[in-house]
Amino acid sequence: MTAAFRTGTLAVVGQPNVGKSTLVNRLVGQKVSITSRKPQTTRHRISGILTTPGCQYIFVDTPGFQTRHPGALNRVMNRNVTQALSEVDVIICVIEAGRFGPADLAIIKLLPPDRPVLLAINKIDRLADKARLLPFIAQVAKAFAFAEIVPLSAEKGDGVDDLLQTAAKYLPEAPALFDADDITDRSERFLAAELLREKLFRNLGEELPYGLAVEIERFEQEGKLRRIFAAIIVDKPAYKAMIIGRGGEKLKTMSSDARRDMEQLFGGPVYLETWVKVKSGWADDERALKSLGYE
Repeated sequence: MTAAFRTGTLAVVGQPNVGKSTLVNRLVGQKVSITSRKPQTTRHRISGILTTPGCQYIFVDTPGFQTRHPGALNRVMNRNVTQALSEVDVIICVIEAGRFGPADLAIIKLLPPDRPVLLAINKIDRLADKARLLPFIAQVAKAFAFAEIVPLSAEKGDGVDDLLQTAAKYLPEAPALFDADDITDRSERFLAAELLREKLFRNLGEELPYGLAVEIERFEQEGKLRRIFAAIIVDKPAYKAMIIGRGGEKLKTMSSDARRDMEQLFGGPVYLETWVKVKSGWADDERALKSLGYE
């Protein structure tokens, strides 16, 4: 007898900077969610899709749950997390190996008791004393009735196949929802904005990224060529010069890096034009957030 095909949604949750987006990209096998060392890089719910001969996994990468800053942007992101928890078939809760504190416990309190929760202990490759891993697993196992606990390294790929095999057991029997070669449910327009925002997060100072967004004003396709016109939104006039840099060099470099990533993801040439706009207070204005795609 042939085993029934399984399809399901899996929310990947955890506090900021534990490696959720890196894990989703590793699971899918391609970059669908942007990453940087800065917390709160992920601002939207992004689905990464992996189809195997027996399963279709729909991973929902969620923003890191924010417990300290009450602004409108963080309220919207937290709402995305709690909504995802209520809608998916399986939850993958990600923590960092050797670190388990109040922020992790705050997220665990949000976990629903009526669906399987897999605990992914990430960054095991960075644990200096490997003998600490088993006692650490025993410690966190007391915090919640996890269905399974899987140690792994999203960056190195160690343990990721174990997580896939473990998760498959908890997916419902159902036909695939997406084509076998689909890797995300997001549009190219959205992905282009995210790739540009990633370069801004990675190359700018600690304060600036949280006051910026990217808006694709025009997205045109002629054959394999994509023409993309993107506005970088900042909330303070002083930030405009910081992004552009002397002689426009900083913006040119970041735009070139983003364009190369777009060409790799879209499989064709990209013409990218970028500029900077000032919209004061956009991150605390829910109407402005909605117009920029934060819902």
